[in-house]
Amino acid sequence: MKVKWLLVMMMGLMVFLTGCGGPKPDVSIFMMGSNGFPSEAGDKLESSLKSKVGEVPTVKINTSPIFSLEKMIVELAAGGNGIFILAEDQFKSLSNQAGFVSLDDTIKPEDYPDGVIQIAEEGKPAEKHLYGIPLTGNKWMKEQGFEGKGLVAFIPQNAPKLNESKQVLKVIAQK
Repeated sequence: MKVKWLLVMMMGLMVFLTGCGGPKPDVSIFMMGSNGFPSEAGDKLESSLKSKVGEVPTVKINTSPIFSLEKMIVELAAGGNGIFILAEDQFKSLSNQAGFVSLDDTIKPEDYPDGVIQIAEEGKPAEKHLYGIPLTGNKWMKEQGFEGKGLVAFIPQNAPKLNESKQVLKVIAQK
């Protein structure tokens, strides 16, 4: 009887644990403005983005309701996000650390001149590339009732799925 009970408990625990978390998205997006970003707004943007991207790659938007420099640093260091949407000030201060992926091969730099910046990578001369997509007046955000003012989307160098992240950012950047 005890063995049967133990087996039932183990089976229940296994079912519970496999239900937790669910599958990881192909592209996780971390979004935090200078005053935070409400989760309801993130849910609305996520739903819209999923309809534009389609079933693959899968997308998840995670927001922070308040601005927290510590949270931003942890999210960047953890390496689990394919795209970041942060306040322009944060984007500019992070550019000194050369941790962005160039978007020149995915999006026309001339379409986003404010996202073209010069970064000097270690041991290499400084070069100008498109690293960020300013979201002021962005079509995707406007369609959902948001201005996007002061926000910049970018891909960090430690993005887990680079090609998928570029594919999703290209959809975000559509004019």
